[in-house]
Amino acid sequence: MKIINKKIINDVGGVRITQLDIQASDIASCALPGQFVMLMASEKGERIPLTLVHTDKIRGMVSLIFQEAGFTTKSLGKLNPNDTLYSLVGPLGHPTEIKKYGKVILVGGGVGIAEILPVARALKQAGNHITTILGSRNKDLLILETELKDASDQIYIMTDDGSYGRKGFTTDMLKELLSKEKYDLVYSVGPIPMMKRVALVSKGYNTKTLVSLNALMVDATGMCGCCRVTVFGQVKFSCVDGPDFDGHGVDWEELEKRNKAYSVQEKHICNLNG
Repeated sequence: MKIINKKIINDVGGVRITQLDIQASDIASCALPGQFVMLMASEKGERIPLTLVHTDKIRGMVSLIFQEAGFTTKSLGKLNPNDTLYSLVGPLGHPTEIKKYGKVILVGGGVGIAEILPVARALKQAGNHITTILGSRNKDLLILETELKDASDQIYIMTDDGSYGRKGFTTDMLKELLSKEKYDLVYSVGPIPMMKRVALVSKGYNTKTLVSLNALMVDATGMCGCCRVTVFGQVKFSCVDGPDFDGHGVDWEELEKRNKAYSVQEKHICNLNG
């Protein structure tokens, strides 16, 4: 699994977002929008899940975008073209259900914007009318705006500080749109608090809502149970039952608590390794 290209998408205010293009013909040949891979940067590193942002079946290449936040993603970000990953497994998870829904709203926040790009392209190709809402803390941290403009009929940009687009949150625009007309689907990827708010807003308008959950994963093949989530009172595994779930049925409080389970250990490891 050789790295073919590396691109620094953003490196602002301590936030560094990186794209790696990796030679992985077997994965590229069968991956579908919404699926992910599990990778290890080195033999002694941890396994982390990353969504497949782009696949090139002809060149046998897949593209991954990630924020260098913890020890593993920072280690991954230090790799360069011609370096190789220790392991790369995929595609994993169920692909997003792509069909003609009608009018669709896509809501992406932070690095989750990268994850909605393949879904946006596929839904557009299936004949849907696509409205995209992108959110970031400020203009400098916004990613893939041009690519998502090409995949959307309408696009709205929301920034926390008002430095670009409109000041406010993605859910402010979502509520405004849903209050004016009927939409057939809301699809959201981003930080858990954002997806939780998206689900609460859309539920008030009885709009079908799918969220791609970023639950903690260790094995990613259904063996460890680390990525358990509760949906409509039933226990599901994000890796094999998801990652897409009905946002109105997710136990968001439980998910938030589970995703913080190793926060102390993660900070300790980051401190030890600089």
